[in-house]
Amino acid sequence: MEKSRPLKNYHTHTFRCKHAAGEVRDYAAAALEHNISVLGISDHTPLPDNRWLSVRMHRDELDGYLTAIATARNEFPGLTILAGLECDYFPEYHDYYKEELLGRYGLDYLIAGTHFFTVDGSFRGAHSGIMGRSELKAYTAATVKTIESGLFTFISHPDMFGMFYLQWDKEAEAAAREILGAAADNHIALELNTFGLRKNPVVSGGVERAVYPLPQFWELAAGYDIRVVVNSDAHSPAEVAEGIEPCLRQAAGWGLTTADFSYLEA
Repeated sequence: MEKSRPLKNYHTHTFRCKHAAGEVRDYAAAALEHNISVLGISDHTPLPDNRWLSVRMHRDELDGYLTAIATARNEFPGLTILAGLECDYFPEYHDYYKEELLGRYGLDYLIAGTHFFTVDGSFRGAHSGIMGRSELKAYTAATVKTIESGLFTFISHPDMFGMFYLQWDKEAEAAAREILGAAADNHIALELNTFGLRKNPVVSGGVERAVYPLPQFWELAAGYDIRVVVNSDAHSPAEVAEGIEPCLRQAAGWGLTTADFSYLEA
């Protein structure tokens, strides 16, 4: 039997994000066991004001994070390990992301996902439970602004609004088209994220479904000039390749084109 082609996973989290387990070397060892040739480490970024520390590292941990990546590179020379971070974008952080993280610290890449957004001046979290149209519009606006920032290699789980806006209706389709249009206009890849398949499902219209990926979103995506990347968003070493191969096949079935990030590996 022909051996399957090596996989690439650009989205993994270590213990530093407070809701994952394992050190960089643990993910590297698991990656080699699961035929992964490129492993991107992308913990939730520490922020200048140390905001939201319950779900991300402290700024003082950043040096240790990068040291752990460097150590794993030396220990696993047969594996390409990239240093990244997953960010929530707010304009006040723009220079920090660009000048500090990509500049002074020399990270290989940044990704972004809309986990937090503002509604009437107050923060909402995409994981906060069922919400309505106002929150969907705020999530969409925040995601579009993130895309337009030009800072990020790809947008993680752009369809994560499926966690809190359960129905697929004209508002959900409009949100999807706004995000997809912005991605096409700004030539940025979108992530088909398999973590949603491991989360507790929700019931929409009397039918149980995964919180994401949303098939309707990705069926629409096939009509836009965008590229996609499939990642496991691993929160433990055992999840490092979870769902990637079947979701790559599904992406091909939807007529989606896979993004090429080989320039990061140079």
